[in-house]
Parts: sequence; structure tokens; C-alpha cells
Amino acid sequence: MAKKSTKAAMEQFKMEAAREMGVDLTQNYNGDLTSKQAGSVGGQMVKKMIEDYENKMK
Repeated sequence: MAKKSTKAAMEQFKMEAAREMGVDLTQNYNGDLTSKQAGSVGGQMVKKMIEDYENKMK
């Protein structure tokens, strides 16, 4: 199986985070999102990255 590009992996990660937050994110234009919605996606991504890092340290 071919390894995913970093860009594709981050895009998938972003879409998963958006889904978890209930934000309707599309693959293309997302300019209709509020700042709160966009921020919640970014915040969720950071939260998941920190949790992953902490779990790897155990």
C-alpha cells in the first residue's frame, strides 16, 4: 500500500476533527464558516495532537 502524502494525511485529520465538532467542512471552499467554527476545528486538531504525543510518552 502506498504511503499517504503529508498533505493528504493532514487534510484527512482536519476533516475528522471537523466531523467530531459538528462542523460541515468541505474539500473546497469553506469561506462561509464562522470564526468560531474554524477555530473549533483547529483547536480540536491541536487537542488530538497533544493527546497523541502524551500517549506516546507513556
